[in-house]
Amino acid sequence: MNKKFKWLYPGIRIKRWISLSALGVALLIIGVVKLVYDSMPVVRKLDMLVIFLGAALIIAGIRSMVKSILSIFSSLPGKDLVDVIYKKRYLERGPKIVTIGGGHGLAALLMGLKEHTTNLIAVVTVADSGGSSGRLRQEFDMLPPGDIRNCLVSLADAPSLMGELFQFRFKEDSELKGHNFGNLFITAMTQLTGDFKRAVEESSRVLAIRGKVLPSTLHKVSLIAEYKDGSFIEGEATIPEKKLPISRVYLKSIEPGSGEIKPTLEAIEAIREAQIIVIGPGSLYTSILPNLVIKDITRAIVESSALKIYVCNVMTQHGETDNYTASEHLKTLLKHTHPKIVDYCVINNKMPDKNILVKYQQEKSFPAKADVSEIKKMGYRVIQGDLVHTTDFVRHDSGKLAKSIIEAFRKEAIQRAI
Repeated sequence: MNKKFKWLYPGIRIKRWISLSALGVALLIIGVVKLVYDSMPVVRKLDMLVIFLGAALIIAGIRSMVKSILSIFSSLPGKDLVDVIYKKRYLERGPKIVTIGGGHGLAALLMGLKEHTTNLIAVVTVADSGGSSGRLRQEFDMLPPGDIRNCLVSLADAPSLMGELFQFRFKEDSELKGHNFGNLFITAMTQLTGDFKRAVEESSRVLAIRGKVLPSTLHKVSLIAEYKDGSFIEGEATIPEKKLPISRVYLKSIEPGSGEIKPTLEAIEAIREAQIIVIGPGSLYTSILPNLVIKDITRAIVESSALKIYVCNVMTQHGETDNYTASEHLKTLLKHTHPKIVDYCVINNKMPDKNILVKYQQEKSFPAKADVSEIKKMGYRVIQGDLVHTTDFVRHDSGKLAKSIIEAFRKEAIQRAI
């Protein structure tokens, strides 16, 4: 049946008010027609009465119809009508933002940005080879779902319990030990549809996400690192384990005869249409660069007129970026890509709490030195401030980070308009 007729289904409580409004329209028309042709004053007064009655019925019908519809929103748990209107009207006018990366860093960024816009697209690495994702990738010959899942949950507008369900990890004494429910859900959806991209789209609907999550490529790939001593290692999860300075990383297709690794067309289109492109935060060599070493993605970013922002990690990562300063993070990014891939570099200049840093020092991870002057010498602008949130971990504060990016965009827009 046509969707328009669903409004007439029993129990929707709309038919009665449609009928009332229709009766009002009929009386209004009759009253106007009679008023034109009747000449007797008494009859004309009756005609005017019919017109007013018709108008009153129309107003009453429409008013009751609107109330009936709005009552649905007010009865939904956690759904305030003002919030619904705000999200639909205000956020859909927000800037078009594309984020590029993977891991927990990108997920935190998305959680903040979704409060400013629904025009949000995350381009996510599919080079993950460890943990639950690695096991599912190997067993089912599919793309790894882990980083995709984290981004979906961060963008979710569904009740929080749905997000917790997707992040639920089975206990070690289970046959499913180490697996996330969300990873298994995406895997099952991939098996059901035969298409990883469609599985991600269907998962997005389940979580009612604000924005969109796209794999950077649909090729099955493996990440390879070349170290400064000339040695190589393959596999995203094993790269930090060697604990040697990395010279470069690149992708290798593990599909026979697949040729050059190509990005998803939607990712390229999103980059071309973006007003803001945010790279990072996240593991430099294993979360960010696996997207950017796909040549067409870097080329699209360079050619884009969007504001391009790189978010430097707060802490160094043992086995990847030991002793790196903020400028060395940026230099590594540029070495793998292009000088015009960045306009701004976002740097945290607030030292995390010493008690938390003790744990990181044991893991040989330290705050990345905010050498702002060196970055400015390289010709890049800097956004700096207190951008961290510390509990048990040192992480970017999603709200502070998103606000700093939006403010930079607004200032840039004003400058370009002058």
